[in-house]
Amino acid sequence: MTPPLRIAILAPISWRTPPRHYGPWEAVASSLAEGLVKRGVDVTLFATADSRTAGRLVATAPRPFSEDPSLDPKVWECLHIARAFEHGAAGEFDLLHNHFDFLPLSYSALVPGLPVVTTIHGFSSEAILPVYQRYSGCPGHHYVAISQADRHPSLRYAATIHHGIPPLPFSPEHRGYLLFFGRIHPDKGTADAIALARAAGLPLRIAGIIQDEAYFEREVAPLLEPGRVDYLGPVGPDQRAGLLGGAIALLHLIHFDEPFGLSVAEALWCGTPVIAHRRGSMPELIREGESGFLVEEGAATPKLVALLAQAARLDRRAVRASARHRFSVERMVDDYLNLYRRILGQAPDPGEASGHSINKN
Repeated sequence: MTPPLRIAILAPISWRTPPRHYGPWEAVASSLAEGLVKRGVDVTLFATADSRTAGRLVATAPRPFSEDPSLDPKVWECLHIARAFEHGAAGEFDLLHNHFDFLPLSYSALVPGLPVVTTIHGFSSEAILPVYQRYSGCPGHHYVAISQADRHPSLRYAATIHHGIPPLPFSPEHRGYLLFFGRIHPDKGTADAIALARAAGLPLRIAGIIQDEAYFEREVAPLLEPGRVDYLGPVGPDQRAGLLGGAIALLHLIHFDEPFGLSVAEALWCGTPVIAHRRGSMPELIREGESGFLVEEGAATPKLVALLAQAARLDRRAVRASARHRFSVERMVDDYLNLYRRILGQAPDPGEASGHSINKN
């Protein structure tokens, strides 16, 4: 009998894995880890001590540093990453899957022979590129992009694999409000969502962490009005499905090239269409006229209001169907398992898989 694959998942420690409310990278790491366990993979999850997994949890940081300001992020990040590579040096797993950004790459050469897959969850700035460029194409290093749009031309990739999310309940009817769901920041277009909702004469619910306090106080707080523009704060897993599913549409009027957009995939899972700016990965996620609409930044308000009316008439079952396979955990796990086995020499290179992965260049 072939022994099970032994895969280590290195999650960030800014938030718990899975997160209590916010934490997109941790959410993906958790979904993948739990999906792999269900497939019989021997999974070791490196995460905070309060994390939850059906695999084996190895923790250094007692709590997420974004929830406990007494923890110095760099101290605990270094200890956390070092612990993972120490276990790797001891031969405890076949492959380390890094969801922690660029820092673990600087440890990787210290454990020769340990394959490292790094899912690049986006680039915080061009300043971090030298680390990725240093290890790009080196033996044992394999980069995964989370969308075609987020591939950087200077890097070599083993695959593009879209995120998968756990299934969310279908909402056949909306409850008469628009939704902004994401971090409160100029990049995410919170103020744009308020302006569009007011122009359409529809109530707006806003959910997410406040990442830019000055922006919130200047552009959002003065426009809050109970029953018309409501800020709900961060919303946990127990509330998000009902909130997403009840919306006429998710407003995702971003002002940056977003690498993926978990809230977009979650809304589509619920049957809720999305109105988004045509930037970054949005054309890969939204099927125009079927699951939502894409608009250019600066589009006239009357056009946006008209698109909202069209979105309200879309077949919500078709919206869900367009996302059900593309953004499922099962599809994501399939794609990563194919990649792991190819890297470990257990499967031939299949070329493009599922329309989402295995691009080598």
